[in-house]
Amino acid sequence: MKGAQAILEFLTEQGVDKVFGYPGGAIMPLYDALLDSPVQHYLCRHEQGAAFAAIGYARSTNRVGVCIATSGPGATNLLTSLADAKLDSVPLVMITGQVARPAMGSDAFQEVDVLGLSLSICKHSMQVMTAEDLVPCLQKAFHIAQEGRPGPVLVDIPKDILTGLVPATPQAVSDYQMPEYSMQDLQAANQLIASSERPVLYIGGGVGMANAVDELRDLIQRTDLPQVCTLKGLGSAESEHPLYLGMLGMHGLAAANLSVQQCDLLIAIGARLDDRVTGKLDEFAPHAKLIHLDIDPAEIHKRRRADVSLLGDLKTILPLLGTDTVNPSWREWVSDLKVSKAFPYAVDNSPGQIDAPQLLRQLSDMSANDAIVSCDVGQHQMWVAQHMRFSQPSCHLSSGGLGTMGFGLPAAIGAQVANPDTQVVAVCGDGSFMMNVQELGTLRRYQMPVKILILDNQRLGMVKQWQELFHEERYSETDLSDNPEFSRLAAAFDIQSDVIQCRSQVGEALRKMLAYPGPYLLHVQLDHKDNVWPIVPPNTANHQMWEQPK
Repeated sequence: MKGAQAILEFLTEQGVDKVFGYPGGAIMPLYDALLDSPVQHYLCRHEQGAAFAAIGYARSTNRVGVCIATSGPGATNLLTSLADAKLDSVPLVMITGQVARPAMGSDAFQEVDVLGLSLSICKHSMQVMTAEDLVPCLQKAFHIAQEGRPGPVLVDIPKDILTGLVPATPQAVSDYQMPEYSMQDLQAANQLIASSERPVLYIGGGVGMANAVDELRDLIQRTDLPQVCTLKGLGSAESEHPLYLGMLGMHGLAAANLSVQQCDLLIAIGARLDDRVTGKLDEFAPHAKLIHLDIDPAEIHKRRRADVSLLGDLKTILPLLGTDTVNPSWREWVSDLKVSKAFPYAVDNSPGQIDAPQLLRQLSDMSANDAIVSCDVGQHQMWVAQHMRFSQPSCHLSSGGLGTMGFGLPAAIGAQVANPDTQVVAVCGDGSFMMNVQELGTLRRYQMPVKILILDNQRLGMVKQWQELFHEERYSETDLSDNPEFSRLAAAFDIQSDVIQCRSQVGEALRKMLAYPGPYLLHVQLDHKDNVWPIVPPNTANHQMWEQPK
């Protein structure tokens, strides 16, 4: 069969029935073959939007997301999304068209060396240069994207291979070997846990990617260990647990940061000791020994030496970890700290300015238990992480490692495609929303019931906050007060909308948004003076965080 047909047959064999993309010259043969294929294609309005939709699909399902683009600008528009998927370990296969092989190297129209450009921001990149290699390359791409620590794989395919005949090829054989922990290390880890007085679980995104949420929750139930989470780890532990302290790090909750700074044992599970988590590294958890569980050997000892490391599948290791319950005095100290540092939550229906954390807590209370929330990047992203609750890590989609503005709306679209009967909400800032605003066209075309909540402070909020706190209030290029009126913008795409500006409107507006059967945009006007608290200043230990001024 022709190469284009072989690609679609392979995707069908892999169980891939939904892909995202944008057509163009070099990839056109594949789009022609799509007309006769059961694979459903979702046309986004920008290649970056298509790739973020594929990421949303992958992160909400733990399955491989697939994105398709043409050569040249189509491929280069994918690079930011590739980097995003690499840093957040998302299983993704990106298929790009390339100019025909005889034209390669001649500066042909829309020719770009996307293989070279992508090498440092992919888990793996490959370019198909013979017809015989097409199907084996695709097999290898899917295998690499999912094996061990997941990540994105780019497959660049010249146009003449898409139009030419390719042979039937036997299935590729896996050569991946799961890292294996030793029984000696497991015993050492359990001895450390048993002898510690003040242990804390530090939970990262690896738990969800390993499908090990049940095993983690069983460990917590057996041991009553206090728990803190990274941005990507949110939803792994049960938020109702009395010793669950929420997110730690630069904008982590005070109880989470203070508990980690006081602990004598830190058990890092699928986490990489990211700089946004640790603050000043040599003062992070200064009294603690470290047990580090991960599937990626490169993460062990990368930023801090582990006293014990356990390499392998978290789903296998967690049931073997921990036996005793936590020291009662430590448990009581942590519980008291959580209560004393709790966010003072009470619904306030006064006519005053809307408080974003309070609104997001209301949204969390009113949403379905399995609702998926997709976030853009900035102040609203941190408020969501601090104040919303998630039943699973796949219910919280946020650009973590790369911090990519414009992530929220297209990722929500991908999550809705993957979960058509699930409530999906995109929480966006006014700055981030404008970065991929064209995807309103995708919502309109497919009438997906994605709900868009725009928290609008007419500022590039997080940058403005840093300029205020650390740059002597020298505000440079963070005023976004000339943004369009978002409700009118929604109307141009035939999307229902509303706008609110005082607390008394919040409850009814959220109910109306969540109940609406189709896509809906709620524009929330905030005070530009509002900041995210706590915050750990640069080069500062986490226990020296600044809390909200009284």
